[in-house]
Amino acid sequence: MAQPDEALREEFNRWAEAGRGEGMEQDHWPITKPALEMMRMASDENILDVGCGAGWLSRALARGVPQGRVVGMDLSDEMIHRARAASVSFDNLIFIVGQVGEIPWEANFFSRAISVESAYYWPDPAKGLREIGRVLGEDGSAWIIINYYRDNPHCHQWGGKLAVPTRLLWAEEWAGLFRDAGFEAVAHQRIPDPTPVPEIYTGRWFRDARQLADFRHEGALLVHGLKRTR
Repeated sequence: MAQPDEALREEFNRWAEAGRGEGMEQDHWPITKPALEMMRMASDENILDVGCGAGWLSRALARGVPQGRVVGMDLSDEMIHRARAASVSFDNLIFIVGQVGEIPWEANFFSRAISVESAYYWPDPAKGLREIGRVLGEDGSAWIIINYYRDNPHCHQWGGKLAVPTRLLWAEEWAGLFRDAGFEAVAHQRIPDPTPVPEIYTGRWFRDARQLADFRHEGALLVHGLKRTR
């Protein structure tokens, strides 16, 4: 039987080969853009994108920190291959294969770490947050955005439709994991998705267009916290 990380890698390699990585920007930008505005990044920051997929967010971050550096990390080597191929024009952006429980980077390097729609796949979220804390410098901040969390009843059906295990946690459970990992000033909030809903929904993730509308109205969960070392 494949280990959790290996099973995730195989599944997301399949997603990459099916071209799903390239479609994530359209799906996730409406909930990510408000979070980036809240982050108020300076132009020289070093940022880690955890679970970067095909690199859409890493490229947006790299444009926002022209004097800094962005590292996109994903456990899917096929996603990283595609991210690198689409990002050759950037000189402040690199991509690495790695998983959040053992980030292949030096301690105290990054000023920010962000993860969009990947944290509920982490085999050990507590360990992942501790590792993110390790690679953040003093007063660095971690930001997690997820659409799959227990407070939103309109996403609970996803777990049975996915080929890999997921963690369906309450917002306060995520906040508790941040605190347990040593983060301070931990807070969470919702980011509603303003994307228009089609009159007829034919996908597999929601019962109908009404449930999709209710899901987007509830919004994504944003959890963030600061690393204090002094």
